[in-house]
Amino acid sequence: MGMQMRAGTGYCHNHISSLTPAFSVRLRSFSSSTSLLFSNTHFIKHKKVLNYGTFLSERRRTRASEIRVSSDVAAPSNWDDWKPVKGTATPSLSEILWPSVGAFAAMAILGKMDQILAPKGLSMTIAPLGAVSAVLFATPTSPGARKYNMFMAQIGCAAIGVLSFSIFGPGWLARSIGLAASVAYMIYTGAIHPPAASLPILFIDGVKLQHLNFWYALFPGAAGCILLCLIILDQGVSFDEGGSQSSREESNS
Repeated sequence: MGMQMRAGTGYCHNHISSLTPAFSVRLRSFSSSTSLLFSNTHFIKHKKVLNYGTFLSERRRTRASEIRVSSDVAAPSNWDDWKPVKGTATPSLSEILWPSVGAFAAMAILGKMDQILAPKGLSMTIAPLGAVSAVLFATPTSPGARKYNMFMAQIGCAAIGVLSFSIFGPGWLARSIGLAASVAYMIYTGAIHPPAASLPILFIDGVKLQHLNFWYALFPGAAGCILLCLIILDQGVSFDEGGSQSSREESNS
């Protein structure tokens, strides 16, 4: 019995010893792969930290350069708006003459039409048309001179003036609301035409125009603008010969 136990013990010992080298090799390979994995993970984390640090340093350097450049540029003075624009060339004689001739012709024709409409108690010569003449003849390439802006603003703002007068009556409240609504209307429609902003005030304070009611949206503002556009078309060749404001700006650049 004792001999059998010793033999069994020796067999187990020999069997375990025979398995030990293979197991140790596997254990060493597992430990080496584990250490390699941890080292790779540490390398990746370290690389990410380096990349993020490089990103932060580059960002700080960029912001510093932007601040340095912005500090080098002098801030515009509040008095610059009170001075003439620097670098603008002196307009030629034709650039002064033709817009002036166009404005004279516009007011002369409107005055002649006033004589024809006087028996009916109507008049086409209103102050906003003088501002429209300045925009069309002096700055024909400006946004305010676009036909869409001009007619949309003239008709819409005149109608707003009639509505303000009908709801609030004459007085400061109707004028204020009419002007504010006209500005909002021009911004919303994209039809910026500054002379049209005076149409509500003109209707609210103009007793001679109030009898037109909603016809005021078409007459005399929009009707007068049609006449001014016809004058521009008639003198288009003269404007091209004399040169427009846009051509002068292109020559300066």
